[in-house]
Amino acid sequence: MFIYVNGDIIHREEARISPYDHGYLYGLGLFETFAVVDGHPFLLDDHFQRLQRGLAVLDIQWTYSREAVLTILQSLLKKNGLTNAYVRWNISAGIEDIGLYTGKYSQPSVIVFVKPLPNRPLEKKAEFLQLRRNTPEGSERLKSHHYLNNLLAKRELGSSGDKEGIFLTEEGFVAEGIVSNVFWVRDRIVYTPDLATGILSGITRQFVLKQLNHWGVRYEEGFFLPSDVKEADEVFMTNSIQEIVPLYFDGQRKGDRFITTQLQGSFEKNRRRLWSSDELK
Repeated sequence: MFIYVNGDIIHREEARISPYDHGYLYGLGLFETFAVVDGHPFLLDDHFQRLQRGLAVLDIQWTYSREAVLTILQSLLKKNGLTNAYVRWNISAGIEDIGLYTGKYSQPSVIVFVKPLPNRPLEKKAEFLQLRRNTPEGSERLKSHHYLNNLLAKRELGSSGDKEGIFLTEEGFVAEGIVSNVFWVRDRIVYTPDLATGILSGITRQFVLKQLNHWGVRYEEGFFLPSDVKEADEVFMTNSIQEIVPLYFDGQRKGDRFITTQLQGSFEKNRRRLWSSDELK
């Protein structure tokens, strides 16, 4: 596969970064993962607006335009012979001397990875993790290089691709999946953990909430217990690659997946055309 590194498209085996890059030394960097479907990068504007806000928090100076991003993506997809792709757009702080730097990072490293878009799973088994969700490093959780909590959780869950582990907070409230946000439905009301639990404000999560609001479906964000999820009529996870995936516990599949199915239909309708969830009609 070919990847983009600081202005050049090169074979992955030729890629190099400096050992002085603070993305490597201190984990100071952010990324966005999104899907390209039939050449269209779904919700691209939402992803890059979130990326821009996070970079401002870290004092990493980088700006984008949709046109510049599309030029890179189109060249990279063509080089790899892809029209459907999993994309990871990665920005690390760049080179500074060893030590905790308090200035602005003016020359960040930009690396863009692509690979074939995997098939979306039909469903996954959900398990509540023993490992608790760590709190964000700052005032909100950024989609950053700090992934040790997720990695340890994945080791607890195991390597199977048909399961998703769900974190609880230290207080025992439902938080999020290892690579997902979590929703459930009871009596046609949709529930999801509040951002104040310390979870990532997922782009697909935001899309779902805006779609529910557009449909006039009631939803509640809050602090919930595992029993609330297990007693639900429907449970599903969301992320930008797998979109909407039904979840089940202990072999007990839910018979009614009305809201889940409706949302899957919305993604099928919109994934080839929307740049932002603000365009929902």
